[in-house]
Amino acid sequence: MKKGRQTYLVDKKVYIAYTATIAGVDEGKGRLRDFFDYVIDESEFGCKSHEKAEIKLRKHAIESLLKNAGKNPADVDAILGGDLLNQLVPSGFSAREFDVPFCGLYSACATFGQSLATGAALLCCGAQNVVCCTSSHFATAERQYRFPLELGTQPPPTAQWTVTGVGCALLTTERQKFKCPKVTAFTLGKVIDMGLDDPNNMGAAMAPAAYDTISAHLRERGVGADYYDLIVTGDLGKLGRELLCSMLEQECGAVKDRVNDCGCMIFKDRQKCGLGGSGAGCSSLVFCSYLYKTMKEGGLKRILFVPTGAMLSKDSSLQGESIPAIAHAVAIEI
Repeated sequence: MKKGRQTYLVDKKVYIAYTATIAGVDEGKGRLRDFFDYVIDESEFGCKSHEKAEIKLRKHAIESLLKNAGKNPADVDAILGGDLLNQLVPSGFSAREFDVPFCGLYSACATFGQSLATGAALLCCGAQNVVCCTSSHFATAERQYRFPLELGTQPPPTAQWTVTGVGCALLTTERQKFKCPKVTAFTLGKVIDMGLDDPNNMGAAMAPAAYDTISAHLRERGVGADYYDLIVTGDLGKLGRELLCSMLEQECGAVKDRVNDCGCMIFKDRQKCGLGGSGAGCSSLVFCSYLYKTMKEGGLKRILFVPTGAMLSKDSSLQGESIPAIAHAVAIEI
């Protein structure tokens, strides 16, 4: 049911029944290691290139998810998701292994939110089981958006560290024998561009998009920020989180204690990861590990999950374009 201009209430019970995660080497040294299902011990993952490694990571994560759920590929109605590379090569090349309908999605680092929203909509239209999966890899993203690692380019103080990892979730309408989170609503974001053009300060570029979507969700759903135990963005990093809290406080009052960011959560302070994590795998990895397991254990009952994305490319930056950004909000409750 549509409510307002951007928000949709999920009419059916859409369960997030199972998740699976594979984290990179540095992510495995971070705050959330104990929540990951598997941590790789070298970035190539036994492959000849980092791009092939990202394909393999996605394939293994989906296989692990289906094994956890006791499902075969024939039980799955669709695989949804994306990554950060041209033509979504890791997503498409990994999906060819499963003989399942595939829909490649792209909202940059906000893609996991787009996947959950699209999956919930498909389930409301009659699908029964949908896999949502997004990924990123530090080395492939550096080559895609900035420079080959071999150049040893020095990142500026506002830069963030692209997460190596995959998070995937099984959405289903099948009633579960155990308590698990449900998708209850989602708000599709608008593309917001405040004219910022520094590709090494994407937190500042994305914070206004996160604010716009969160504000629309709260207004259209008719709830306050205190309805949620946690409002968690995708990869604003430390600076972007501060900017978002400042904007929200003008509308909602003090919110800093209930607003966090996946990019701020994933690495330890002593790790040399700039202002935090980023990448399409950042939000999916944190949600499918720490946030999901915390909800199942009763630590959180309602969260507003808001993956964030900067819709730039290497070419657009070199051509002097500003950075459009987007955020999608998904209400998840247990």
